[in-house]
Amino acid sequence: MRAVWVLLPALAALSAYYVYLPLPGTVSDSWKLMLLDATFRAVQQTCHLIHYFRLSHHLIVLNYLICTFDKLKSVSSEHVNITDAVFDGVEVRVFEPPGKPDETLKRSVVYIHGGGWALASARTSLYNNLCRIMSESLNAVVVSVEYRLVPEVCFPEQFHDALRATKHFLQPDILAEYSVDPNRIAISGDSAGGNLAAAVCQQLSKDEHLTVRPKLQALIYPVLQAFDFNTPSYQQNMNMPVLPRYVMINYWIDYFNGNHDLAHSLLINNHTALDVGQALSYRGRLNWTSLLPSSFKKNYKPVVQPTGKAEIIQEIPALLDVRAVPLLAENETLQLQPKTYILTCENDVLRDDGVMYAKRLENAGVEVTLDHFDDCFHGCMIFTIWPTDFSAGIQTRNSYIKWLDENL
Repeated sequence: MRAVWVLLPALAALSAYYVYLPLPGTVSDSWKLMLLDATFRAVQQTCHLIHYFRLSHHLIVLNYLICTFDKLKSVSSEHVNITDAVFDGVEVRVFEPPGKPDETLKRSVVYIHGGGWALASARTSLYNNLCRIMSESLNAVVVSVEYRLVPEVCFPEQFHDALRATKHFLQPDILAEYSVDPNRIAISGDSAGGNLAAAVCQQLSKDEHLTVRPKLQALIYPVLQAFDFNTPSYQQNMNMPVLPRYVMINYWIDYFNGNHDLAHSLLINNHTALDVGQALSYRGRLNWTSLLPSSFKKNYKPVVQPTGKAEIIQEIPALLDVRAVPLLAENETLQLQPKTYILTCENDVLRDDGVMYAKRLENAGVEVTLDHFDDCFHGCMIFTIWPTDFSAGIQTRNSYIKWLDENL
């Protein structure tokens, strides 16, 4: 019995040590965020162990666990008709609000979910709930794209899925079928979905055969570049919950079906060193010393290696492919982009991706709203359902929907 009384405090102390992370004082719901992060880390470590013993790919196991947990939740959809469909070979989930007697056509949002190109689904309650609320609040038809995931497929297949589904929906006869106004369509996504949304929007803007184009794009803490993993936000938030820097680098490597032995070289920017000729022409498009305001640059210094490893770009050329890294697009493409909303969070490695894209679009003459939240963290907008309900999620979701309502 005495051993039990010694063991219990020891286990409690170890649990507290595992859960506790030093977080900025401005982060909302800090203890709840620590618990969420500790749970996610424990699950990830279990999945990596399964991967190590070659029982299954760690991302397949992780996504299975996420979807299994998600089945325990029930989300009401009484006021929205939810159906599954296939758009040009790509599965989608369509959310349709009831028609109003005095209304002939509705506005619409094509939504692309996040999850590092590898996790989550349009059918999970987190995204089902978000899209349902968007549909109800905006009285809009929301098309949630169920693109294929890593490791089943890798880049550029996720991009192709999102592009095919969107182009199919933009056909006049399909829009008519869903009673959608062709002049009031937005394309949107969060995190890796924001990456796909930005890349698809760029591609659509250059397609001369399209008769219908998005009126708006709305990007939620988007991941937009793999050129520099030492921007101020990457340095400041390298160990922040939900998306620490090493996890984001691993997502990139898995997306490109690359070798994880390259992770350290990517982390110190060896792939874009000054002697890597393939990267030189892109350097000016991602110069954060000129694109970021001083409040974001703080006292951080650029990490630019004089010599690096050109073979990394040769092995993974997608690191400089604008379909994967929309922030590196040329100015001529940026000038064609629609009115844009970008939501960023202070406590997020991807903060500067969004801020730099906003600045580049603005410099290209595009009307941009940068919606920045000092107390929020990556992924917060989908965390609005118990037990992962955060005030940051409600705050960012309301601001995002408000902008869509006022501009779409």
